[in-house]
Amino acid sequence: MSKLNLKIFHAYDIRGVYPVELNEEVAYRIGRAFIKFLKKEFHKSQLQIVIGRDCRISTPKIFKGFSQGIIDENADIIDIGLVPTELLYFSLHYLNADAGAMITASHNPPEYNGIKMIAKGPRYICGSWGIPQIKEIFLKNKFRKNPKRKGEVVKKNTINYYIDYLLTLINREDIDKNLKVVVDAGNGMGGKVINKLAKKLSVNLVSLYFQPNGNFPNHLPNPLLPENTKKLRNEVVKKKANFGLALDGDADRTIFVDEKGKIIKGDLIIALFAKYFLKNNPGETVVYNLTCSKVVPEIIKKAKGKPIKTRTGHAFMKEIARKSKAIFGGEISGHLYFRDMFYAESSGLAFLTMIKILSESKKPLSTLIKEFKKYYRIGEINFKVKNYQEIIKKVSKFYKNGKQNWLDGLTVEFKNWWFNLRRSHTEPLLRLVIEAKDKDELKKRKKEIEKLIKN
Repeated sequence: MSKLNLKIFHAYDIRGVYPVELNEEVAYRIGRAFIKFLKKEFHKSQLQIVIGRDCRISTPKIFKGFSQGIIDENADIIDIGLVPTELLYFSLHYLNADAGAMITASHNPPEYNGIKMIAKGPRYICGSWGIPQIKEIFLKNKFRKNPKRKGEVVKKNTINYYIDYLLTLINREDIDKNLKVVVDAGNGMGGKVINKLAKKLSVNLVSLYFQPNGNFPNHLPNPLLPENTKKLRNEVVKKKANFGLALDGDADRTIFVDEKGKIIKGDLIIALFAKYFLKNNPGETVVYNLTCSKVVPEIIKKAKGKPIKTRTGHAFMKEIARKSKAIFGGEISGHLYFRDMFYAESSGLAFLTMIKILSESKKPLSTLIKEFKKYYRIGEINFKVKNYQEIIKKVSKFYKNGKQNWLDGLTVEFKNWWFNLRRSHTEPLLRLVIEAKDKDELKKRKKEIEKLIKN
């Protein structure tokens, strides 16, 4: 086996560059370690695992190694094929399997790949439960060489059942059939679900890059970067669409564009969706990550909901959403979580929710969002650094007079402004978010913190 790089074990998935960090051999051992962990945790000798995968060029190799490891550890596989991640979450419940895994590197460039894992519950394999244990078993590498029984593989197509399920969550008669939507699937997996939903709803869909292609020839599968949504924004204006939607590689991030072709910040979408869900469900809980604008908890409280602030990361968010039975939740990065989707992401349900909101309100999306634009904000400036702990410590000392919180990196609050500085769990970056009541205050503090980091 090639030299192991343990940096592939992240806070909420396993991810690395193919083939130097993650390859068929490594995936095989991860598959075996995954099953050994589950058998010990659930006290079961026989397990059934659902596996989905994205369209990356390296995915067939990773799938082959990972699935063979599972089979050799005497667990059965239900192969649901090339799908967006939401299909994995649905299929785990629909097929009543013990656990599931998605082979994907989500929004990362094409040279990356990864494995995202989940157990029945739902319980998401992450740094606080699962990843450390799997890593330990992986390192010991003590697996039976000639197992008496090997697992079996069956293939199942669950997408039509999933579409039917999503459609039970709405009244199709209330949908405005005149709505026009532009969706950029980025040559990832999300077009499969959106295309079927649009046809069932009879809404006008303008599709961009729906053909899966692991090379991502039109743009990288990261909709958070403005250059990757340029075509989408232009098409929304050109086609006079009601809104646009950009998806990442496995469609677990959804970024919205209003009818004017302007990108809507993720936390403003969380505020809009929270207000919508709480309108008919007052008293329910909504979770949001700590880098969201202060307007998010303000709107949740105003709508008579219960806000819960969490650290960033899908596994952590979902676990808190599950425990609190939250009706909805979201991260500023475009991850949106729905109780109706087993506390997981669903680009299909995000698409449906926006269509319902616009159909009921009869107002442009830009108008609906306007009330949430209360503060001035700079969202996620990234710094490539090596000594991130030293830098965060230095910044903490400089702002010792502020109210400090270490839930996820360093958050410091003052009367008229606040910031969060944290290490990325998926990339070698330090991320900075700043928000203020005043534009001049924002500029001043941005310059101040950047100087501290760069020096």
